[in-house]
Amino acid sequence: MTSPSYRPDQAPTGEEPLGALVHQLSEQVPELIRSELRLAQAELAEKGKQAGVGIGMFSVAGLLGFFGLALLLTTAVLALALALPAWLAALVVALVVLAAAAVAALTGKSKVSAATPPAPERAIEGLKEDVATVKGQHP
Repeated sequence: MTSPSYRPDQAPTGEEPLGALVHQLSEQVPELIRSELRLAQAELAEKGKQAGVGIGMFSVAGLLGFFGLALLLTTAVLALALALPAWLAALVVALVVLAAAAVAALTGKSKVSAATPPAPERAIEGLKEDVATVKGQHP
C-alpha cells in the first residue's frame, strides 16, 4: 500500500472537515519519516566514507612514523659506531630501545589495572538504589 505524497494542489483550504485533515496528516507523516530516515542514512554513508579515508591516512602516517623512527635508530647506531665498534653501538641502541619498551609496557599495565573491572560500578550502584527506591525500600 502506497501513501500519496503531499502535493501543493491538495493543500488544505481551511474549509475541509477536521477528519479529512487528520486523514491527510496520517498519510503524510509516515512518508515524511521515511524521507528523513533516507536522508539520515545517506548522511551516515557519506560520513562513513570520510571516516574511512581519515583512518587510512592515519595508518599511512603511523607506517611512515615507524620508518622514521627506524631511520633515527639507524642514525644513532652509525653515530655511536664512530666511537665504538659497530656491534657494540647496535647493542647499546637496542638496549635503550628495549628499556623504553619495558617502561611503556609497565605504564600501560598499571593504567589497564587501574581501569579494571570494566563494569561501571557507580552507575550499577545508582541503578540498584533507584530500583530500591521504586520498590519502596529506602537504602
